[in-house]
Amino acid sequence: QKKIYKYKKVLSNPSRWEVVLKEIRTLVDMALTSPLQDDSIHQAPLEIVSKLLSENNNLTTQDHESIIVAIAPLLENNHPPPDLCEFFCKHCRERPRSMVVIEVFTPVVQRILKHNMDFGKCPRLRLFTQEYILSLNELNAGMEVVKKFIHSMHGPTGQCPHPRVLPNLVAVCLAAIYSCYEEFINSRDNSPSLKEIRNGCQQQCDRKPNLPLRLLHTSPDLVSQEATLTESRLKPVIVTSNEIHVEVERNNTANQKMTASVGNDSEPNLIDCLMVSPTCSTMSIELSAQADRILGCYVEILKMLSDYDDWRPALASLLQPIPFPKEALAHEKFTKELKYVIQRFAEDPRQEVHSCLLSVRAGKDGWFQLYSPGGVACDDDGELFASMVHILMGSCYKTKKFLLSLAENKLGPCMLLALRGNQTMVEILCLMLEYNIIDNNDTQLQIISTLESTDVGKRMYEQLCERQRELKELQRKGGPTRLTLPSKSTDADLARLLSSGSFGNLENLSLAFTNVTSACAEHLIKLPSLKQLNLWSTQFGDAGLRLLSEHLTMLQVLNLCETPVTDAGLLALSSMKSLCSLNMNSTKLSADTYEDLKAKLPNLKEVDVRYTEAW
Repeated sequence: QKKIYKYKKVLSNPSRWEVVLKEIRTLVDMALTSPLQDDSIHQAPLEIVSKLLSENNNLTTQDHESIIVAIAPLLENNHPPPDLCEFFCKHCRERPRSMVVIEVFTPVVQRILKHNMDFGKCPRLRLFTQEYILSLNELNAGMEVVKKFIHSMHGPTGQCPHPRVLPNLVAVCLAAIYSCYEEFINSRDNSPSLKEIRNGCQQQCDRKPNLPLRLLHTSPDLVSQEATLTESRLKPVIVTSNEIHVEVERNNTANQKMTASVGNDSEPNLIDCLMVSPTCSTMSIELSAQADRILGCYVEILKMLSDYDDWRPALASLLQPIPFPKEALAHEKFTKELKYVIQRFAEDPRQEVHSCLLSVRAGKDGWFQLYSPGGVACDDDGELFASMVHILMGSCYKTKKFLLSLAENKLGPCMLLALRGNQTMVEILCLMLEYNIIDNNDTQLQIISTLESTDVGKRMYEQLCERQRELKELQRKGGPTRLTLPSKSTDADLARLLSSGSFGNLENLSLAFTNVTSACAEHLIKLPSLKQLNLWSTQFGDAGLRLLSEHLTMLQVLNLCETPVTDAGLLALSSMKSLCSLNMNSTKLSADTYEDLKAKLPNLKEVDVRYTEAW
C-alpha cells in the first residue's frame, strides 16, 4: 500500500515523460514480483495508469504505444479498467495498423472473450473488443485476419473448449450492428410505434404532430379507394420516419373505421408493420461509409460463427428471438447478407438448430416468417422457404398444427412452388389433403389441380388416393380387438400387417420389445378404435409422440417404458385428455415435465416414473 501510494503521488504530477515511463515500468515490475496474492496488487497499477492517461490528453502516439507496451504484462491476467478501455479504443481507431494492436491487444481481447461473464456490467470491454476487431479488418488482409482470429478463439478441435467465447462474440456483433442503425433508431422520438401504426394511433400522446397514423398497405382496393376519396378530403401528407413510410390522415372517420377492424390491442407482428405500398416499397436505408464497413464486418463474423458445427446450436438459440432492430430488417443489404446464416440453420439436420427458425412463442415472428414469400427479407422465389419447410417437415414438425399454420398463412406460396415442381411443397399439399386441413371444397379442388399439373405431383396424388383406399379398408369394422407383434418386428412388418385386412375394431396393440421407431406413428394414427398402446423397450421417440398426441386423442393406456423419449415429446401428451394410465419408467422425464403433465391430464390415475428424474 505504501508503494502504491508513492507511485500515485509521483504519477499524479508528471514532469518529464521519460521519467513517467520509467516509473510505470518500475510499478509494473513491483506488481509482478510481489509475493502477495491479491487482485488489487495488479489492478491498482492499471487504475493509476488509466487516471494518468485520462488527465493528459496531449500525449504523442509514441508515448501512447510506450505506455501500452509497459503495462502489457499486467493485462495478461487482468481486465483493463473502463478508462483504460476507452484509451485502447481510441488507439484502435486512430492507429489500426499499429503493431501494438496485434502484439499487445490480441491476448487481452482473447482473455476478455474467454472469461467475461457479462458485458452489461462493463460495456467498455465490449466496445474495446468491437474496435479491436474493426482494426483487424483495416489490415491489408482484411477479413482473412478476422477469420484467423475467430478460428484461434474456437481452437483447432471440433469442440470449442471455452463456453463463453460464442455468447461474447455474438454480443459484440449485435452491439456493433445496432450501432450502425443508431441514427435511425434515435429518430423514433416523433415516429409511431409498431402498435400505434397498426391501431391507428388513436389515443392522445405527446408526439408531434398529434395526428392519426396508419401504415400504407399493398391492397389494390385501398389504392383505388384512396384515389376516390382524394377529392373529398384534405390532401394527405406522406412522412418518412425510420424509412417506414406512414400516411398522416386528417380524416377522423376513416381512421375510426380502420381502428374498429383491428379488434384487439396485441402488439402487431413485425412483418405486417414493415409491409408498405408499392409507391413506398423502396425502403432504402443509406448508411454512412463507416457504418457500412462495420455492418459488413460483423455480418461476416456471424457467417463465420455459423460455419462451426459445435457453435451452430447455441448461435441459433441466441438469434431465435430476433435481436435486430426493425430498421436492420428493413435494410435489404443486411437481410441479404444474413440469409447465409439462416440457410446454414435450415441445412442443419439437428432439431435443436432448425427448430430455432420458428418463432420463440406464439404471436412473434421468427426467421421462418421473415424469409418466406411475403416476408420482408424474402428476395428469392421461395427457395429458402422450401428448404426451411423441407427440414422442418423431415424432423418432427409433420403435425396438424404446423400444416394448419402453412394453410392459413402460406398456402399461395406453397401452391406456386408445387406448380413449379418443388417436391417438398407437393408433399405438403398432399398432407393437407390427407389430414383434412383444408375445409373449403374449392380450395381442395384447386390443390388437386395443382398436384395434377406436374409429374411428381400426379404421382404423389395417386399414392395419396391409394393410401386413402387402404385407410378405408383398414378402418372398416371388423378384425381383432387385441394384437401383439412378435419381438424384433420392424416398422415395415407393422405396415405390412396393417395393410393385410380390416382393423377397425382394434383396441389393444402391443409393440413391446420390437424394433419399431417413430416412423410407425404414421400407421398407428390410422387405427380409429385404439385405446391401449404398449411401446415398452422400443425405439419410439419424440417425433412419434407428437404425431400420436394430435390424432389418437381417445387413447387411454400408453406404455413408454425404456423408450428414448424426452421432455420435448412427453410435453405433447398434455393434449391427450383421455389418458388414465401412463408408464414413463426409465425415460428422460424431468420433474418439471411430470408436474406439468399431472396438471394437464385430469383423468390420469396410474403413473410409473421410476428410474427417472421425477422419481
